[in-house]
Amino acid sequence: MSALDPTTAPAAEHGRLYWLLADCGNIVRRGLTHYQRQSVNIAWQLGFPILSVLLYGYVFGSAMTVPGGGDYKDFLMPGMFVMTMAFGFINTATVVVHDSTKGVIDRFRSMPMASSAVVAGRGVTDLVVACAELAIMMLTALAMGWRPDGGWGFLAAFGLLLWLRFALIWIGVWLGLLVPNPEAAGGLFAVAFPLTMISSIFVAPQLMPDWLGWVAAWNPISSTAAAARELFGTPVGGGGSWVERHALLMAGVWPVILTAVFLPLAVRRFQRLSR
Repeated sequence: MSALDPTTAPAAEHGRLYWLLADCGNIVRRGLTHYQRQSVNIAWQLGFPILSVLLYGYVFGSAMTVPGGGDYKDFLMPGMFVMTMAFGFINTATVVVHDSTKGVIDRFRSMPMASSAVVAGRGVTDLVVACAELAIMMLTALAMGWRPDGGWGFLAAFGLLLWLRFALIWIGVWLGLLVPNPEAAGGLFAVAFPLTMISSIFVAPQLMPDWLGWVAAWNPISSTAAAARELFGTPVGGGGSWVERHALLMAGVWPVILTAVFLPLAVRRFQRLSR
């Protein structure tokens, strides 16, 4: 074949990185189009955070106390943001298992595209949706009277929340490639529920029994919740353990560890799928 063949010229002009980004962009476009055409799903995914904020804020708001004083709603809101980011991996797993069982993943694997682009495209799509979820939740919290400190602290807290969501995406992708069907993916709620409840989202760890408080304090979700409270300027309710005193540090470190473990597992699992 001639070197001037027009069918091969574009491929020769661009390197591997270009096509990796192009493939990733196509996956993102597909994912967002999928949300656009299934309005019921996106209404539920974006509406659930609003219901959660209203339910927990008003039901628990008058019954809970914060160590050191402060309004419980101010303590709760950053935790609710973290909970939404944590539950997001269930949505990721559900979408991935749907694509896997319907043969979409096999179609991607048969194309000349990078395996990492398929996985990364799913991650970028979920981050875009996560930004919309956080924006809606924060507007709802502001309507309820939550008033965080502005400035760089607000932006840093927003970034930490997305950083946690980024790490949990790869857990969702990996689990979505492992579970056999969408029904099994729905059962992942049984994993997410204790993960979020045994944390500092709703209650400060020092108010729990000693052993349970230790587990909650070392939960990665607790570090992000405590760091977000500190950056938002709301009640922290932190204890004296090392991990609680260094919440900002651990909120950055835990997602790195989770990503380092589960991103390679997700890519490897994708590559090993049977045709």
